[in-house]
Parts: sequence; C-alpha cells; structure tokens
Amino acid sequence: MVDGLLARLGVPASAYTNGNHPVHTPIDGSVIASVHLEPAAAVGAKIAQAQQAFEAWRNVPAPRRGELIRLFGEVLREHKADLGEVVSVEAGKITQEGLGEVQEMIDICDFAVGLSRQLYGLTIASERPGHHMRESWHPLGVVGVISAFNFPVAVWAWNTTLALVCGNAVVWKPSEKTPLTALACQALFEKALARFGDAPQHLSQVIIGDRDAGQALVDDPRVPLVSATGSTRMGREVGPRVAARFGRSILELGGNNAMILAPSADLDLAVRAVLFSAVGTAGQRCTTLRRVIVHRSVKDEVVARVKSAYGKVRIGDPREGNLVGPLIDKASFQAMQDALARARDEGGQVFGGERQLAEQYPNAYYVAPAIVEMPGQTEVVRHETFAPILYVLAYDDFEEALRLNNEVPQGLSSCIFTTDLREAERFQSAAGSDCGIANVNIGTSGAEIGGAFGGEKETGGGRESGSDSWKAYMRRQTNTVNYSRELPLAQGIVFD
Repeated sequence: MVDGLLARLGVPASAYTNGNHPVHTPIDGSVIASVHLEPAAAVGAKIAQAQQAFEAWRNVPAPRRGELIRLFGEVLREHKADLGEVVSVEAGKITQEGLGEVQEMIDICDFAVGLSRQLYGLTIASERPGHHMRESWHPLGVVGVISAFNFPVAVWAWNTTLALVCGNAVVWKPSEKTPLTALACQALFEKALARFGDAPQHLSQVIIGDRDAGQALVDDPRVPLVSATGSTRMGREVGPRVAARFGRSILELGGNNAMILAPSADLDLAVRAVLFSAVGTAGQRCTTLRRVIVHRSVKDEVVARVKSAYGKVRIGDPREGNLVGPLIDKASFQAMQDALARARDEGGQVFGGERQLAEQYPNAYYVAPAIVEMPGQTEVVRHETFAPILYVLAYDDFEEALRLNNEVPQGLSSCIFTTDLREAERFQSAAGSDCGIANVNIGTSGAEIGGAFGGEKETGGGRESGSDSWKAYMRRQTNTVNYSRELPLAQGIVFD
C-alpha cells in the first residue's frame, strides 16, 4: 500500500521492513510495514550527534539557515502528493486533509524563511551616560519534538523549521502509530540538505521508538527545550520531568472546544462551521468542535439542521472522496462508545455514534459522527474524548454562555457565531473566552500558521507556529556596552 510512495520519497526499504514493530493502516486495519524500534539507550547517542551539529549550525548566519528551509519547502512542493497520500494511509485522513497538512508544512517553511531575517532584538536606553543597552536572541541548543498521530507531519514542521532558522538542531520522536510519515519527512529533509550542501551532519534526526525512548529524550539535560504534542495525560508526565531539570517545554495538549451560537447568528454559516469543525479528521483534531452552546430560542432548529447535515456525510475509505475516514484504532472506538454510554447515564439524548462498515472492514473502525443533547455540562462533557462527539447545551443569557464556554479544564480553541458586535467584542475581551484561540463567525478548527497556536489551562500554555513563537526556541541575552572613559554605577551608586 505504501511501498511505492515511500520509495519515491526516498525512504530505503530497510527502514520499514523486517522490523519489530508492525504499522497498521486505520483504513482497513492491515499491516502495511514493520519498523525497527530504537531502544532508549540509542537516544543519548543521537542527542550527542545533534549537540555537535548545533555547535556548528549556531555560527551559520540566520539568513543562510533560512535558505535551507527554503529548499526544504521546494522539496515538499515537489513531493506534496506522495507525502499527503502517506498521511492518508497511515493516519486515516481524507485525501484533501492529507494534502492540506503537507501544505501547512510548505506554508511554515515560507514563514520561517522570512523569519530568518527578522530575529529582532531591542535597543534599550541606559540610565548611565556613555552606555547603551540591547537585548539579543541566540540559538538555544538541541530541541526535542514529540508529536501525535493526528497531525503526523505538520506539527513537526511547525517546530523544526522555526528551531532550525533559530540556529538549533532537532531530535524528533513521532507517535508509534505514524512512524512512516516521520521516515518520509526525514528523507525529504535530507534531499534539502543535499541541495544546501554544507550543513552539519545530524542537524535533524528521527527516533523511531516507544515510550521509553520518549522518556529518554525528555529527561536528557542536553535538550534544553522539549516541544510535546499529545494528550493532557502525556503533558502531566512530560512537563514536570522537563521542569525538574530546569528545561523548557512547549506543551500542546487537549482541547474541549466550544461554539457559542447566538440567536442573531447566520445559521447557514454556523451549520457549515459545525459540520467541518466537528467531523473533520473524524473528530481527531485538538481543535475539533466538541460543544455547541446554543441559545434556547434557536436550539431545536440548529439541532435539526445539524442532524440533517450529518445524515449526508459520506463515511469510508479516506482516499475515495469520502468526508469522514476511520478512527485511528480500536481503543479510540471503544473510548467513544464509553463516552456515549456515560452521556446517556448523565441524561443525554444520543443521535448517531454507531460503528459503520464493520462487515467490509472488520479490523478498522469507522463511525457515524454523534450529536448528544445534554441537560447540562456534566462530567462527560467536561472530558475530552478524541472522537466525533458533539455535545449540545442550551443557554438563555450571554453570561451563562460565556460561563459554559470557560467551565472546562481545557482552553485551546473557541468561537462565537453572532451578528451582535457587543457579543463578539465581549467574547474576545479579557472577560470573555479564556482560550488561546477565540474566533468570530468561523469554527474552532483550521488555524493558520501566521498566528501563534496553543492554549491555556490543561492545554499546556505553549505556543507554536506563527507570531513571535520563535522566541521559545532561543535564549534571550541582555547586553550593556560602556563606550565612555568612566565607570558610573547603576542607580547612581557611589562605591569609592
């Protein structure tokens, strides 16, 4: 299923055959490859190699470092179709989403190339005559990246392109569920390195390993920054371990994203946004819409229209023009069914959620997206289930809607559909949504690379991708220069 694709992308067959870890496609559950898991003991050697690469790369001018990323973007454009198809096969994404994820990689390359000439510091007025102060930014070191199965290539690219233009080296530990996309990305990056010509060896490395390998990366003091994307449970382990050795972490964890749907909303627009945000990637995005907080006056109409839209969604092989592909595995399916059972116990009315195509694909897990009308924001609603479950909650006044939006442990993405300017501005104010992303008349998913991506509370507080997120990959230095013949002390102190 993937041999020809991987060969065209430059991955040697030895990397994905005769290994000790089978790779399954969620499309039909079959084994499509077997990779070699590296032991935790091998991680240290890769980090040492990355440290050597960093010590050379940090001295390369930033615009020259940007040239490597420009070349990588060209390579990605050339191989977009093949890499996108590997994403579809290994992660189960529909074709357009697989291609869209590779496009995100291309876009962040463009962003990072421009950034390579804009790593600006500050000039600061000194209180002492004959002195000037400045703030400069320097490369940090080896950056560890841990990524999840649902965005197997884009999240790595967000981190790696910025880390590299900032002068760092990268060691990447992908999900065990999606190692083939990682091998493909590394092969494409090596094509860019060959065109670049004089980059140090081991500038970007991949660890195909299990939990122990990830833990070794997290615990190594030679890795000053770990960027980890995954569940809140994973973040609870990674964050304290990195902090214990005074390292830094960028944590992109769970989301329990809501839409406030006001009575003035354009319902045609809102229903389209609900559909894409709730069922895209089979509900397996951290920005998936999981709660609709809808005004009671329009609730029945909205629910009826969303159910009608759900009934028209095509479910099946993600490469065949369907809109919803499979869940990643049986465990995800079971978690969805458990959540729906809890919702019923807590007073919910469930529509959809059944397994689909079981006879055709007995080892794969396709589901009908579920809509659950809840009497209130119960415990199951407050918990993120990584599947296409949309909880519907009614509200009567806007303050209640804001409270429901914020009364969950997670704080990633949020949105409001309204034509009331006051509601829109309040939603985005300091007293409005407490999430890292707050949109107006657009859904919760589909973030652009130009804006810093991330959230608050149990989402981890990290920021990746655009804006000034590059600063997380560098260390800040304050410089004071005395160009006078005197040595005045700060605060007018006299020390005679």
